[in-house]
Amino acid sequence: MNEQLPADSIDLHGVRKTVITREDLLAAALRLIGPHRSLSTLSLREVAREAGIAPNSFYRQFRDMDELAVALIDVAGRSLRKIIGAARHRVATQRGIVRGSLETFMAQLRADDKLLHVLLREGTVGSDAFKQAVDRELMFFEEELRTDLVRLAAAEGTVMHEPALVSKAITRLVFAIGAMAMDLPPERDKELVDQLCTMVAMIITGAHAIEMKSASARNATDA
Repeated sequence: MNEQLPADSIDLHGVRKTVITREDLLAAALRLIGPHRSLSTLSLREVAREAGIAPNSFYRQFRDMDELAVALIDVAGRSLRKIIGAARHRVATQRGIVRGSLETFMAQLRADDKLLHVLLREGTVGSDAFKQAVDRELMFFEEELRTDLVRLAAAEGTVMHEPALVSKAITRLVFAIGAMAMDLPPERDKELVDQLCTMVAMIITGAHAIEMKSASARNATDA
């Protein structure tokens, strides 16, 4: 999400005034969070002050900080899915998709907009509403990955065992490593990507092996 400056408008007396949008408040919250500050630690007054408005004006856009946080989690999830989706579609092989997606994930982890930080932090330290919102975003990732896994398996003439569980295992693994990576120097990113590529390959290989074993057992039963 690009930070937007407040839009100007003219009132009935011809006086220029500042109109604060939802996007302005979301951008203000993003500026305040950091490696050691999550959305759950922000107060309404802090966000209002950062946005340059009186606290009461906050309620014109959001009911409370929980609603703002859930909106920001939604923005973060949609933005990240769009970026990683574009990376996935630039390559055609399973191996290329995995590495390309992981490298893009790590690049976003270091990006200035801190949107990925929102997903990684709030899923573990936020309120129940925050955690549910993050879990919902992760399920969107899982469904998109499941679709890719099924498509790639079909292209290779194979069938993947429980692709929904495979995509869940991969998604949760990557986000767990990402949460750990936030506290590590960027110089470790390549090492983490290499390790994740190996772990994801293990999960996928294991799923294929289970499917082959299950198919053999079914064939033996039918014989």
